[in-house]
Amino acid sequence: MEAYTLSIIGVLALCLLAILLAIYSGASKGRAGALSGPVLPADDDNPLYRIDRVHLNSVEALAPFVVPAVLAMMVGVGPTVLAALVWLHVVIRLVHLTVYLRGGNAAKGGNVRTLLYVSGALVAAILIVVTGWVAIT
Repeated sequence: MEAYTLSIIGVLALCLLAILLAIYSGASKGRAGALSGPVLPADDDNPLYRIDRVHLNSVEALAPFVVPAVLAMMVGVGPTVLAALVWLHVVIRLVHLTVYLRGGNAAKGGNVRTLLYVSGALVAAILIVVTGWVAIT
């Protein structure tokens, strides 16, 4: 497993990011006197809504990436390939959350934020294909 140290650290970073965003979301709602749960109305101009959504987006992206990353280690995907995919995904998630939290036009659906989310999903899809390929060959 030592060969996968960079990948393991990247996967742990993604998990820690989701936890930190949950804490940030909950604390932000608490300071604003809002209830836990979804922020309504769904409005990208509302910072609480954006904080909530960036947390949920991170959680939604976590399992479809982390499960194949762990399986990739189990089936022997090349450590360099895996580390590159993991850290590319980490960077995309960090840029995504920065853009979304900042707000403005880039944070509205159909713009930069959506491109980043889809890019992360594509990296996850590539990881799934690579892992599947190594598993069957």
